[in-house]
Amino acid sequence: MDLKRVVVTGLGALTPIGKTVDEYWQNLENGLSGCDLIQQFDASKFKTRFACEVKDFDPTNYLDRKEARKIDRYCQFALIASDEAVKDAGISKENVNPDRVGVIFASGIGGLITFQEEVLNFAAGDGTPRFNPFFIPKMILDIAAGQISMRHGFRGPNYAVVSACASSTNAIIDAFDNIRLNKADIIITGGSEAVISAAGVGGFNAMKALSERNDDPKTASRPFDKDRDGFVMGEGAGALVLESLEHALARGAKIYCEIAGGGATADAHHITAPHPEGLGANNVMKVALQDAKMQPTEIDYINVHGTSTPLGDIAESKAILNVFGNHAYNLNISSTKSMTGHCLGAAGALEALACIMAVTKNIIPPTINHFTDDPDLDPNLNFTFEKAQYKTVNAALSNTFGFGGHNASVIVKKYNT
Repeated sequence: MDLKRVVVTGLGALTPIGKTVDEYWQNLENGLSGCDLIQQFDASKFKTRFACEVKDFDPTNYLDRKEARKIDRYCQFALIASDEAVKDAGISKENVNPDRVGVIFASGIGGLITFQEEVLNFAAGDGTPRFNPFFIPKMILDIAAGQISMRHGFRGPNYAVVSACASSTNAIIDAFDNIRLNKADIIITGGSEAVISAAGVGGFNAMKALSERNDDPKTASRPFDKDRDGFVMGEGAGALVLESLEHALARGAKIYCEIAGGGATADAHHITAPHPEGLGANNVMKVALQDAKMQPTEIDYINVHGTSTPLGDIAESKAILNVFGNHAYNLNISSTKSMTGHCLGAAGALEALACIMAVTKNIIPPTINHFTDDPDLDPNLNFTFEKAQYKTVNAALSNTFGFGGHNASVIVKKYNT
């Protein structure tokens, strides 16, 4: 069968460096760090006392007070970002068939803050089971997709995707596949995460996954720097409206770019560590290129997973060299996690959004916080350290990798008729 072309017609973002797409992109371009000491709970006794939080967030500035109380912080983020994307896309009851509009939205963990609160409240009581009637629907990670559909009356395909930190990239790929197979005209996709809590930080600390640079939080996320010591936890949500090209043209929608292809693989190696030679990362980029029917030389920019962990950054750089060969030295590479932190299940959506804006604006956002070259990395790779670079970006690739060995890559390119 003939596959439909899929374009992006709407964007939404709520991040540690901006509460709208415009703010997010401007601060990416300017190299702003979103990291600071944790405000959501007392982290003074934790090994890591900082994170990239969404600053000064009041859900009632966006949502009805009663509605906000019934949903977890991660779901609040998802609704706000998707509202922005739907509005940006110009979707209305008059120009879409709601039976052909779906929602595929991701989270890596879901309502961890709600789960922690309910368990602590129970443990502090006399043993009598008193739980919030919204405990389960607030906690489950599929509820964001359900809430978005109910908010707008979208009755097409509706489900959640979870693959740890690759979750929202997998959601984008699923949305892309549903549309190109003609199972929907439009799908709102992306991901949301909000787990900056005692349980979240404590759990990742126990794994020794987080940076402990408490004396200088703003420079703690330093991908590809010799002295990187772990990732910085972030939170937020990114939302994309994917639409078949013919449907977008028929309703006169603005088009940001085209989704060219996507891929998913597994490391089949370790629960948390990447394959040392980047085998899964190598394979997933090849699969994405094959799906897009593109040559490696057609990619101008890679937004890397680049979490600032000692092993992960090296494995990914090896994979890029293997897949792209000599063209790797012509590429711009950057990790926007140096600014946003690692937003876990929302990372893929926010980084795909960065790729979309790079293609749209012809600007490569930087990798900030570089101080010392790592001798284990090829010095001729262009990691776009410290300053944005202005160049024509015809196509960009976004990588996300998750605990469990999950790998997902998506490619976006300029829309041409």
